[in-house]
Amino acid sequence: MDIRNCRKCSRLFNYSMGPILCPKCKEALEVKFQEVKKYIFEHKGCGIAEVSEDCDVTPQQIRQWLREERLEFSSDSATGLECENCGTLIRSGRFCEKCKAGMVSHLQTAYKKEPAPEKPKPKTMKDEKAIMRYLDH
Repeated sequence: MDIRNCRKCSRLFNYSMGPILCPKCKEALEVKFQEVKKYIFEHKGCGIAEVSEDCDVTPQQIRQWLREERLEFSSDSATGLECENCGTLIRSGRFCEKCKAGMVSHLQTAYKKEPAPEKPKPKTMKDEKAIMRYLDH
């Protein structure tokens, strides 16, 4: 059993996985997420600062939801995130499509199985001395 203190309210709780937040704080954060999601849907083209101010959520939390691909800004929005690899502006996630494709192809080549070495063939003797003989007792 893993017991920890909530990072938000310092309450003790039984931790299993994910962010180190107690169930009450997780629930409150999910309510805020739904509020932010609705706000972004209703106010297309808004920025992180505007959403943060109007919904009372930190810009870091909004960026985290964007990185987790739980939120996505509309294509006409001037706001975006930078790809962690090349710096291209993206709407959500960590990497742009080009970098994702490059990583996938790189991983596929890294995990290619090399062909198994051929087993040596048993030597066969083709002379007359190699024929089967019977011994008389």
